[in-house]
Amino acid sequence: MTKIDDLKVKMFADGADLESIKELSKKSYIQGFTTNPSLMKKGGIVDYKKFVIDMLNIVKDKPVSFEVFSDEINEMENQAREIASWGKNIYVKIPITNSKGTKTYNLVEKLSNDGIKCNVTAILLIEQVKEIYQASNPKTDIIISIFAGRIADTGVDPISTMREAVNLCKNKKKIQILWASCRELINIMQADSAGSHIITVPHQILKKIDGVGKDLGQLSLETVKTFLSDAVSAGYKIKTNK
Repeated sequence: MTKIDDLKVKMFADGADLESIKELSKKSYIQGFTTNPSLMKKGGIVDYKKFVIDMLNIVKDKPVSFEVFSDEINEMENQAREIASWGKNIYVKIPITNSKGTKTYNLVEKLSNDGIKCNVTAILLIEQVKEIYQASNPKTDIIISIFAGRIADTGVDPISTMREAVNLCKNKKKIQILWASCRELINIMQADSAGSHIITVPHQILKKIDGVGKDLGQLSLETVKTFLSDAVSAGYKIKTNK
């Protein structure tokens, strides 16, 4: 059975809860962190910069990705440069387009040429990967985040897309392909088998990590015991003829 130590793919924790981040930062198998405005809103974050600084005080030596939130390309650039100035371990998340569908690869090229590490996000198409591949400076670290989970939500197997992206970008060693929108633990193994460099895993899914490699026979028995215990504690009874 697969064990966490056997995997080559790097796991980044995806969330906005500082207490969870503090605990996860102590785990050797967590090699980075990501968040986004939706997760921050869900987590009740109201002061963007304060949250970033608080998080950086916890995560000092692992990569952390924070996202711009302007819909205007020029302001995206301003925000990206400001966010990048807050810490050396920051990757700035840039969406592949704005909400109007305007592409951001020119912005990514400009930031990459200036040595700003980008995490280009919301990618679902191999054509988008090609655009960022062309735009990236070979001397600057960059992450290409492919939303494999959202591809799968449409009924399409994302593994071929991930493999194609890894192969496409292999000549630029500073590019890392990231499996985003992880839905379940098996996605970690799928990302690993596809050659993905990174997978982002939500905090809730990381709570199940101890189950990786568990004996299925033992798990079957534990499941039966749980059903029995719940039925007894609920006081369920069925009258039979015997």
